[in-house]
Amino acid sequence: MGRTTNGLIKSRVATTAIPAYRFVKEGPADGTGVPAVDAAAPIIGVSSELDTAVGERASVQMAGNIAEITYGGNVTRGDKLTADAQGRAVTTTTTGAHYGGIAEVSGVLGDIGTVMVTPGAVL
Repeated sequence: MGRTTNGLIKSRVATTAIPAYRFVKEGPADGTGVPAVDAAAPIIGVSSELDTAVGERASVQMAGNIAEITYGGNVTRGDKLTADAQGRAVTTTTTGAHYGGIAEVSGVLGDIGTVMVTPGAVL
């Protein structure tokens, strides 16, 4: 596993429970967040090591961080990573898909790997 770094970390009020080490997207109102569950919407960051219940504040590691994240399948370092249905990191090459970052280390389903948080969309 690689090392993590702390850059920009912002809190978001969870409007849906946010598990630890998962991709997060904006919630329904300003200052809120929910788990990212696909590549359809922009991903804003990665949740911290703590699970967050509805109504609690989640710490979201944003651009500039190397964050720990749960892998949802086989990942090779350098892959662009998006969210699966549980917010875990999976590889994407689909044009138009939103991704949350670039894998720093290779891994498999269930591993806690590291991702350079650099949100974007596949062109």
